[in-house]
Amino acid sequence: MAQKATKVLAARNGNSLNRTHLISLVIHAFYLLLRLLFFYKSFTLRSLLLYVSFAGPSFVIEFWLERIGRPVYTSDGGVQKAGEDLEQKGLTEYLWDVLYWTWACVALATIFGDRSWWAYTAVPLYSAYLAWKTYSGMKGGLGMGSGEENGQPSESKRQKKMEKRGQKVQYR
Repeated sequence: MAQKATKVLAARNGNSLNRTHLISLVIHAFYLLLRLLFFYKSFTLRSLLLYVSFAGPSFVIEFWLERIGRPVYTSDGGVQKAGEDLEQKGLTEYLWDVLYWTWACVALATIFGDRSWWAYTAVPLYSAYLAWKTYSGMKGGLGMGSGEENGQPSESKRQKKMEKRGQKVQYR
């Protein structure tokens, strides 16, 4: 049972990537098939360019996730490299969010047409929200936010309670 965690991570990554590629294949094939067979009059060069430009990020993200997460096995079946954890927080989590939203936009464009690509504007808005949240958290963590007023450190709850009881509080 040597390297059990590595084997579990490799299996989880392999299953996750295989499932991702299958879902992506089904969604994109469904889009192209329906657009070419049933909505062929509205499937113009403009529609194709919209599809390529908005679905393109999902292909790039899938390629990147495949590159960093696909496990590498030895010739005897052992795990040589498990790949990075595809369930980690941060950038990987954001990439999954963009991938899922791109699939949703492709499905919407399949059913409702090219105007549905406007839903993809949620991605930059979400990115701006995450950037602001990160900046605000970092600002508060560095003591730049609301913790100091007029250059004087604010009192903690414990210090306020002690002063209320009449005990002397020593500041450093």
